[in-house]
Amino acid sequence: MLKKDPTLVGERKQDTNPRGDMDSNRALPERDVHQGGLRLPAGLLAALFVMVLALLGISARFQAHGDLNLIHSVLSLFFSINLLVCYWEICLFFRRDYIERRTGYWRERQRETGRTPAGEFLASRVPLTRLLSPTVWADAWATYAQYDSSYADRRTFGFNVDIGNGFVTPLPTLILYAAYTFDFLPALYAGIIGAMVFWQWIYATTLYCVSFFVAGRHTRISRLETFIFIIVINSFWVLCALLGLYVSIRLIVDGNYSVLGS
Repeated sequence: MLKKDPTLVGERKQDTNPRGDMDSNRALPERDVHQGGLRLPAGLLAALFVMVLALLGISARFQAHGDLNLIHSVLSLFFSINLLVCYWEICLFFRRDYIERRTGYWRERQRETGRTPAGEFLASRVPLTRLLSPTVWADAWATYAQYDSSYADRRTFGFNVDIGNGFVTPLPTLILYAAYTFDFLPALYAGIIGAMVFWQWIYATTLYCVSFFVAGRHTRISRLETFIFIIVINSFWVLCALLGLYVSIRLIVDGNYSVLGS
């Protein structure tokens, strides 16, 4: 039998709310016997969201301009991932107390089962009725906090920079997603917006990585975990942002969308 996080004793009543979000001492969404209906793995739901949104942009551009462009496709994928992450980051803000408690639960669960928390969370089945539940997706941060404890500590740079990204970048992301697809903005304006937001992603992500190593958090996890969860994930963010910065400069200099195939 799984042990409960001792910090949760006596707190079940406070965590319960009228919307039926899962209590912080429950292991996984599929263990809630009161939730019926179709359930899909959390990782599959996230992948479907990103895939559908990216393909919508790619196919819409093909319909509008009759071409497929690699740069546009990569940035459509990046924008789609960022929109999903922005929602998770908003959940990080509104469920910060819950995440701090769940971090201890996942740590104890890993000791007992030997399973990777991130993998177990992504494999957990989420009822479609709770597809947008902030409490469900808060577990993404509680499991990631096993590799970077910043996300269970609201005083850290990593915690706050991600909250900032979640609230600030959805609007410019949507504007650029639409502009790159339909060319509805003058290229100069799209380039200026892109230059600002892409540089912000480069700077913030790089500084996050520096803070991770300066704080010595890499000494608490294995080299493989550091490579996968810190270097690979954040390298994708920086490389896509560098590509976007290049596109933004070309939009400003060229005055048109030719860099995207128009």
